[in-house]
Amino acid sequence: MNKFEVVLLLNPELGSQGLKKEIDNFKKNISSNSGSIVNEEDWGLRDLSYNINKFKKAFYNFFQIEINGSSIQSIKKDLNLSEDLLRYLFVKVKEHQELPTKLYNEKK
Repeated sequence: MNKFEVVLLLNPELGSQGLKKEIDNFKKNISSNSGSIVNEEDWGLRDLSYNINKFKKAFYNFFQIEINGSSIQSIKKDLNLSEDLLRYLFVKVKEHQELPTKLYNEKK
């Protein structure tokens, strides 16, 4: 199993139900590909550096996952189908960062 850190940027117009649904879909996608979510953080609604699909803000969500690297392409394919997901980033790491992250602390 490889270790990855994932950031999802979600549509700022989603209500709390829509946001929860998108995050649950991501979690189901990870578990259906024999992966596990080690930790997660909700970084909240934050400004974007530049507009994405005419949005100036997005909901940021951070995950630490363990999954086989070969499964990442399948997960990315499913993520691309979501209209409410603005961007995503998967970064392979040797060890997971200690939580809470700096962005999580800034939110408070």
